Amino acid sequence: MAEQNGELLEMEGSVENIVYHNDQNQYTVMEIAGGDELITVVGTFPFVSVGETLHLYGKWTSHATFGRQFRAEAFERSRPETTAAMLKYLSSGAVKGIGPATAAKIIEKFGEDTIRILENDPASLAAVKGITPEKARQISEEMRRVNGIRDLMAFLGGFGVRPEDAVKVWKVYGADSVACVQEDPYRLTAEEIGVDFAVADRLAASLDYERENIERIKAGVRYVLSHNLLNGHTCLPADKLVPAAARMLGVSPEETLAAVEELCRDFGVVPEAFGGRRFLFLPKWHRMESYAAERIRMMLRIPPPPITDVEEEIREIEREQGIEYAAMQREAIRAALEKGLLILTGGPGTGKTTALNAIIRILMEKGETVFLAAPTGRAAKRMTELTGVEAKTIHRMLQVDWDDDDQPTFQRGERNPLECDAVVIDELSMVDSYVFESVLKALPPGCRLILVGDSDQLPSVGPGNVLHDLIASGVLPTVQLTEIFRQSMESLIVTNAHRIVHGEMPELRVRTGDFFFLPANDAKTAADTVIGLASVRLPKSYGYSPLTDIQVLCPGRKGGTGTVELNRRLREEINPPAKDKPQIAVRGTVFRLGDKVMQIKNDYDLPWSRPDGTTGEGVFNGDMGIVTDVDRDAGCLRVAVDDREVLYDFEHAANELELAYAVTVHKSQGNEFNAVVMPVFPGAPQLSYRNLLYTGVTRAKKLLILVGTRSEVERMVENDRRTRRFSGLKYFLAQESAAGSEF
Repeated sequence: MAEQNGELLEMEGSVENIVYHNDQNQYTVMEIAGGDELITVVGTFPFVSVGETLHLYGKWTSHATFGRQFRAEAFERSRPETTAAMLKYLSSGAVKGIGPATAAKIIEKFGEDTIRILENDPASLAAVKGITPEKARQISEEMRRVNGIRDLMAFLGGFGVRPEDAVKVWKVYGADSVACVQEDPYRLTAEEIGVDFAVADRLAASLDYERENIERIKAGVRYVLSHNLLNGHTCLPADKLVPAAARMLGVSPEETLAAVEELCRDFGVVPEAFGGRRFLFLPKWHRMESYAAERIRMMLRIPPPPITDVEEEIREIEREQGIEYAAMQREAIRAALEKGLLILTGGPGTGKTTALNAIIRILMEKGETVFLAAPTGRAAKRMTELTGVEAKTIHRMLQVDWDDDDQPTFQRGERNPLECDAVVIDELSMVDSYVFESVLKALPPGCRLILVGDSDQLPSVGPGNVLHDLIASGVLPTVQLTEIFRQSMESLIVTNAHRIVHGEMPELRVRTGDFFFLPANDAKTAADTVIGLASVRLPKSYGYSPLTDIQVLCPGRKGGTGTVELNRRLREEINPPAKDKPQIAVRGTVFRLGDKVMQIKNDYDLPWSRPDGTTGEGVFNGDMGIVTDVDRDAGCLRVAVDDREVLYDFEHAANELELAYAVTVHKSQGNEFNAVVMPVFPGAPQLSYRNLLYTGVTRAKKLLILVGTRSEVERMVENDRRTRRFSGLKYFLAQESAAGSEF
């Protein structure tokens, strides 16, 4: 084997054994004869068969269970050329209708001309004893089908299209795939295929497509909409989309507008008019938000039977717990029980949990089955601790599953609703449009829905602005708790958080309590102070663990006070290398025993186990843990995430884990930490705004320390731009009908 471009290795060998093959996505585990040894190879291999000779490009990896493997990223096929290789190939069942006995007869009759006969001469093939003319025709068609996808992969691979994406093309267009792609290369960018627009553009350029071709412009418009999903937008105003797409495509706004009009006529995008301004949606996201609005309106029209006369239950809880509910807390309890649909919102210290506990208790005492859920594992665990009732992640409650393209889907839905009388969703600010629609689909008729969150926190990572839109619509019963309780007023974290929300400067001069500001006039001083606090001063003064109690939160990733640099420096202080600490470098990332890490994407396949022996699969974006084992021989590492131990092979670790001594404020949502240290130093202007600062401050339970400049704190407090998102839920809720309007 040799290096290719300094990265990929090359290997050639014959397929000896197919260990595993997934017909849906063509993922394959096989054994290749490479010299005197059998080598395990994994990757996407459509219609691969024993006896084929493959030229592979890829890298060595280690699997936690199966050991050393060659992960192929691309490959080329060589047709079997000798009669022995042909016999092995056909005997393996590679071609439907040909078994070992028939293969031997065909080889005996046609010799080295066998492959050509099978593909192109069914009449001659029918001369073999036992093969009818109809069977010969079917065999010939199967050979052309198998070779067709091989030709497609070879054609697309030259432009950087991955084998798994070529399989998606074949699923859509079949034997006509090459012709369809050559006719319109931008078909590759369709949602069900998902090839990057730049790749399709390169392919189109090789076919001499004109820049002004309307199919290219239409694909570009859809790409801009799709790309902006990553920025949280479920739609875009036409007056922003058209010039942006025109600039990207290098065409005129007039040509782009003409393409938009054609897309609207062909339902490639869906137009809506909101507040006198035109917006454009991809159909999938239009369906999601319009469905959510219609389902909520139906729940308001046909609510569950009200639970009334609950004053005695409320007084009983007050007597039992020695408390007295505030007026708005009582209003929240009554609204949840009487109306069946409620948004309960409020900042820290305003008693959301106290009111929620009363709602849950009364519902359960009335004999109702109540499900509690939150977006992340940590948020669900905290919800369980605060309510005393088991809470699950939303994905777990909805019983996440996978479709044919290995995309998450949910077993619970309209045809298989949840078996409960009430659902409570916490941390709703983190819930995106897709998950919210999925929750609504899974609610049985007459089910109560209580939505809890803080509308001043950052919106979800995924597309949509659910909590903000629900409140802004004015359609749903909403109780906002604003009164800070006396015991909470003793916390400067709480009072400063409320000052920030109202655009007032937090109190930065107090030197006692739970909120401190430490000035630093330059980035290096700020970074040094943050590192000293997290690694030495706070553990020494408060007994806090730098791994489990203290969290550094940063506005962004870049610069001396960003997560990348602070993670590097914090690890060297908190978890330096040592002889008794095994570590592994994967793709330039080092994982060391004892490291604090965070999962950065949802992975529904990762196996985990608990000390009591229970096992399961699935780790979610934002889950945090500690590396408890680095096993070089097995090629894996283990991470303790709350009460679970998750098993990662090194490849998954490199793709899905990041150091988490410092994380961004966005990534911290749904979590709370005993102590938070947050640098507030001038950096990227787009990260200096009020609800980012507010979200960071409210992650701290017992201690919050800001390090930086007073002027940066002022800048963040004064900037109330929020995270601007374009979405349609608010407008759909205000409409009598969620049907699309004319563009």
